[in-house]
Amino acid sequence: MRLNLPRLPGYSLYAMINVAKQVEYSKSSAEEDLAFAGETLKAGKTRYGLFFAHLALEKALKAHVCQATQDLAPKTHDLVKLARIAGVNLDVTQIQFLGRVNAYCIEGRYPELLTIPPSGAEAWTDWNKITEIFRWLIGQL
Repeated sequence: MRLNLPRLPGYSLYAMINVAKQVEYSKSSAEEDLAFAGETLKAGKTRYGLFFAHLALEKALKAHVCQATQDLAPKTHDLVKLARIAGVNLDVTQIQFLGRVNAYCIEGRYPELLTIPPSGAEAWTDWNKITEIFRWLIGQL
């Protein structure tokens, strides 16, 4: 049951959160996760590095969702779903790439579903694409 509460400017409709503050928190937290992902990849921990790179993209997209909907983002790790909810203008190649990056989230959370991690070169190629999309997303906020 939802209450018919008055909407306050800058606050979400169903939870008393400050939208601008939530967006800023997601943005700064995502920056930290991306930096940690890069350090972890440099240390040769591919699976963990890509997990945190996915997390950085997830938080950046959740900031966009929060900004677009004026409410908290849904509890999902699906980057494609978050991009659609946020209305982010991505091309087909970028959407397909985000769909592939979703696998890095699963591998970090569900050990029974582990697959062979990408090679070092493949990981760095993905890292470069992730970083490019991430910087663009953050720049749009």
